[in-house]
Amino acid sequence: MGTVARDWLDLAKAFPFDIADTEGVFPDFNRLHWHDSLEINYVKRGAGAYLINGTTYALQEGDIVLLGPSDLHRAFDKGGLVLQVTVFDPALLAADQRYDPELLAPFVEMGLRFDNVLDRTHPKMRELRAILLDMQAEHDAKSASYRTIIRAQMARFLAYVNRHFSKSATQASIDVRSKQPLVRSVLEEIHRDPARAWTLQELADLIHLSPSRFSAIFKQIVGLSPLNYCIEIRLGQAVHLLETTDRKIIDIAAECGFRNLSNFNRVFVQHVGRTPSQVRGAQ
Repeated sequence: MGTVARDWLDLAKAFPFDIADTEGVFPDFNRLHWHDSLEINYVKRGAGAYLINGTTYALQEGDIVLLGPSDLHRAFDKGGLVLQVTVFDPALLAADQRYDPELLAPFVEMGLRFDNVLDRTHPKMRELRAILLDMQAEHDAKSASYRTIIRAQMARFLAYVNRHFSKSATQASIDVRSKQPLVRSVLEEIHRDPARAWTLQELADLIHLSPSRFSAIFKQIVGLSPLNYCIEIRLGQAVHLLETTDRKIIDIAAECGFRNLSNFNRVFVQHVGRTPSQVRGAQ
């Protein structure tokens, strides 16, 4: 916790692509973040949720989520969540874009002509899932020409999304996208110093807006008020420390920006649903 909002994903330059399964949600990805790499998530099992640009999407087995380079997102595990996570650099498909300039439109125009979560009822979904599984099998086996097959399958996947899942852009979607850089700059400051007792005025001053205007924009994109988001970040850090260290609870509370233990316990129970001692005892 406490890092800036942008994550740099380490992909090999020779073949900037990776695909693997994850069980549950790692602490770093339970905070709001964004990255330059493109990402596809396929829900293999279980249930969860994604908060993306202020909208919460309930996830179920079979869902496919696309995350573009500017999407602010965080994941939640609602029980037994297993995600196939594919990340890749747009350069992977540079040659294909020469013949199909719209190939990356599902990411470039995310929130405008394309939704982050594909329509699970669409008849093409079965074929898209099969393509993702085939890419993972090729990646794991690393047989002859596997990189060529993966590139071909990725191009095919995006071509189908482009053809079957496009919609008309709305002005509301365009307005939200235009405000994201402002909110990202505030998130970077919050993540850089999560224990700080930020006030609404201080956060609004970072981007030269009135507190009321800033609060409305922030909640529209993030899904929480600025101060509630600050509390969630502090509590996420506290849960991580409770689960991974044997430090005293009062010391953890202080490090996470809570001025006294009673306030920490009250806010912790209100948001987490358990006491700090119960979280530690469950380990």
